[in-house]
Amino acid sequence: MSDLDFERKHEEDLQRLRGLRLLDDDFMNKVFEDTACAEFLLQIILQRTDLKVQRVHGQHDIRNLQGRSIRLDILAVDVSERVYNIEVQRSDKGAGVKRARYNSSLIDANVTEPGDEYEKLNETYVIFITEHDVLGGGCPIYHIDRTIKETGALFGDESHIIYVNAQIKDDTALGQLMHDFSCTSAEQMHYQILANRVRYFKEDTEGVATMCKAMEDMRNEAAREATKAKTVSIARRMLKSGKYTYEDIADILEISVDEVKALDESQSA
Repeated sequence: MSDLDFERKHEEDLQRLRGLRLLDDDFMNKVFEDTACAEFLLQIILQRTDLKVQRVHGQHDIRNLQGRSIRLDILAVDVSERVYNIEVQRSDKGAGVKRARYNSSLIDANVTEPGDEYEKLNETYVIFITEHDVLGGGCPIYHIDRTIKETGALFGDESHIIYVNAQIKDDTALGQLMHDFSCTSAEQMHYQILANRVRYFKEDTEGVATMCKAMEDMRNEAAREATKAKTVSIARRMLKSGKYTYEDIADILEISVDEVKALDESQSA
């Protein structure tokens, strides 16, 4: 990349950074990688002042049994080993009910080890913060827990799904939090702990550099994923044609023979 191209990209990143809100997942990830901010967020959503986060991970990858991975925005664990997945979604499609179910099941599969007793399974929370009222009930927050249909009693499996509707910005603690999620400027925000973190990434030299590097990394990752998807598509067409051996495809596309075999087996399944 030439110096001119680099300067142009950098200026574009700075301009984009000025307009980012906590409702933008790449910005939200960096802000809530901070343990204190993640703890504050969960305390308001769950209305629990006793909740203490002991560790938090942003952009956390987990895999299913078939090897398909999903990237979680925020994964936090409290001192009682309860696990929290926090996702921010501007698109209704990204916050579908089966996505919530999938995230919940993957967390269960990844927090257990062979031989663990089922009763020791961690309590989990999958929390979607959505720009629109995805569930359409006009509520500021929705709590989803399994119940026994015949009795109405809670099933008690300690698996929870929560949707937070960012459209409602009233004077409650949650409403003020959603107001802050919609702000582009720290000065507009109610909560100082979040405003300070936002100000760091938007105004502090070190914080701005961190965010610009994160945006560059995301661009590079997107480019790699696009290249990988194109390679997979070409490989599948070559396999389908029946004209090429595994070795031919691997040599032409510069991938391993094992990768070609895996693609062929997945097509045949």
